[in-house]
Amino acid sequence: MIKMIALILGGGAGTRLYPLTSERSKPAVPIGGKYRLIDIPISNCLNSSLRRMFVVTQYNSASLNQHIKNTYNFDMFSHGFVDILAAEQTPTSDKWFQGTADAVRQSMHHMRTHEHDYILILSGDQLYQMDFEALANYHIDKEADLTIATIPVVAKDAPGFGIMKVNEGGLIDSFVEKPKPDVLDEWQSAVEDKYRKEDKLYLASMGIYMFRREVLEKLFEENPQYTDFGKEVIPHAIEGGYTVASYAFDDYWTDIGTIRSFFEANIALTDNIPEFNLFDNEQSIYTRPRLLAPSKFAGTFLNKAIVAEGCIIHATKIERSVIGIRARIGMGTEISNSIIMGNDYYETLTELATGEHQPMGIGDNCEIRNAIIDKNCRIGNNVKIHGSVALPDVETETYVIRDGVIVLKKGAYIPDGTKIGLEG
Repeated sequence: MIKMIALILGGGAGTRLYPLTSERSKPAVPIGGKYRLIDIPISNCLNSSLRRMFVVTQYNSASLNQHIKNTYNFDMFSHGFVDILAAEQTPTSDKWFQGTADAVRQSMHHMRTHEHDYILILSGDQLYQMDFEALANYHIDKEADLTIATIPVVAKDAPGFGIMKVNEGGLIDSFVEKPKPDVLDEWQSAVEDKYRKEDKLYLASMGIYMFRREVLEKLFEENPQYTDFGKEVIPHAIEGGYTVASYAFDDYWTDIGTIRSFFEANIALTDNIPEFNLFDNEQSIYTRPRLLAPSKFAGTFLNKAIVAEGCIIHATKIERSVIGIRARIGMGTEISNSIIMGNDYYETLTELATGEHQPMGIGDNCEIRNAIIDKNCRIGNNVKIHGSVALPDVETETYVIRDGVIVLKKGAYIPDGTKIGLEG
């Protein structure tokens, strides 16, 4: 039995995902209609028989705490847990986490009461399905001190990652964090022919690390000033003679760090055969069981749409879109290439009948394209929201435009007849 603990990094303020992170931490951002980003690494752990997890966070953690508390409850006989570790003042540190390595260092004392030989460090904002037991066995077979999960990328993406050179034995000889384009030629690696044909010549770090426990403790003891894995800890480990291995991952993986990457990852789920498979018997994605009613449709044409439970939809057409829980969409409305996150609760029939305010949801005869509608928004009738890459980045009281995607802020009120985007 492999004695292993997972430490999932919740990320910083998540400014590149703003405004989706204005009231929630990055791992708590909804994805795929009914899930949250944190469900991805936790589900990967559960599917790999890894049931001891800590989630490290420090920004807007209330909704994340609530989601984990309501979702991941283990029986008293399993010893499994998913615990939140928020940034805290201690006798050794009175500061917030200064980086990925600093977050792990400050969290190490919470793991000392749990027997383990290996620590698996994961990110809370990635979309992928990986067998961590296979990663652990590879790490052990290589007799590695540190193993880094790697994936081939093309030259234009390489400057955004840690890039490494890997020898024939699968060990990492050198590593550079976010190399400049003019030195990329020096960092090409030997990759499989299928990747070479796609010009994926660079091996990038996925931000997934497995350490031997005593090695990680020693690295922190030797370098108390180090705060980042990519910039400091990993280069030091390689140069210091530690055995650092590369675990080549050969499947779908994407880093959800920006509004555009978040948007594209969600929309890709509507493909006929998506690269990220939600419909799998063995690699299930778990989330909170809300016990909502089935979704209800009236006269709606659906094409490549994901619709979560509890929705009441009278739209004319929904194409290539993700519709979240409890969404309400009015008659004559057309939605395409969009993410509708839905609502946190239902308004009562009495509240709807008073007519004192615009109901939550999307009204009649609206057009919504290339947009993300956050939760609990109130959109009136005859509203047009058309995102486009031709639009400049802007922010208003109710919406933000980033990379051509219009994002309505959580709880935004959009009056009848409003036009946002190309029609504005």
